[in-house]
Amino acid sequence: MSTATPENLYPQFDKMLSRDERQSRLGQRSHVFWLYGLSGSGKSTLAIALEKTLFAQGKFVQVLDGDNIRSGLNSNLGFSDEDRAENIRRIAHVAKLYAQSGVVVITSFITPKEELRTLAREIVGPEDFSDIYVKASFETCAQRDPKGLYARVQAGQVKQFTGKDSGFEEPARPGLLIDTECESVEQSLDGLLNFASPRIAL
Repeated sequence: MSTATPENLYPQFDKMLSRDERQSRLGQRSHVFWLYGLSGSGKSTLAIALEKTLFAQGKFVQVLDGDNIRSGLNSNLGFSDEDRAENIRRIAHVAKLYAQSGVVVITSFITPKEELRTLAREIVGPEDFSDIYVKASFETCAQRDPKGLYARVQAGQVKQFTGKDSGFEEPARPGLLIDTECESVEQSLDGLLNFASPRIAL
């Protein structure tokens, strides 16, 4: 099978509808809100709540959730460092495509390493990317255990689990920090909505 090279690729971006045209039609500015944190920290809950709230306000929004993506587009990837990087690389490009189409994108991925967050930011573009750390301790997430993962980890059934076998690097300066140990879902959503709204307003 031949490999595509710059010599035989002919991008057509300049002939397509522009991002400004799409944003004007949708009445919003597109942006990627990248939620990350340990499994069970509340990322998906907040991503879905924000999606529904913005949709009710007339915004066109798309959630990209880690488990959903790994069951389809990235079903061939495991949890090695290389596969985690490829997982983030692919989904960052998907998020960028949505953003270029005028869509507000909310992602929910563990994204455990700073280098992975940097990779996502560089692919999407710094001006279109906001990182949001959804913080909760390993112990709290284990107590919540909404998917039963921590019980399986304790039983030795899950390997390379973030926070146990594989490390999680807390960010030094996240765009927004949401501490779900100290806030209710409603309080966290309010803070997230206040952060997101000015970034998507035309």
